[in-house]
Amino acid sequence: MPSSKNYVRDMKQERKTQLARGEGEDNRKRKQARRDATKRGMVKPNDGKDVDHKVPLSQGGSNAPGNTRARSPSANRSFPRTSKGAIKKP
Repeated sequence: MPSSKNYVRDMKQERKTQLARGEGEDNRKRKQARRDATKRGMVKPNDGKDVDHKVPLSQGGSNAPGNTRARSPSANRSFPRTSKGAIKKP
């Protein structure tokens, strides 16, 4: 649904919400994994692929090259999640 004509995002509130959910550190790690994968040639900028962690960061995974892989967004984002956005444990 499109936003109203005069809608302005409250970026400070969005950041505050991210930090309250504990998303700050994991988000930094995800961005670093993307940069590392680009350097290794796994993905290219704006190629539409996601860098997936085989063992998710929320479950103690790392950014080691052996724990990352390139996947389509639909394959990477289709896991059941908790209310905080973390992947549910099996």
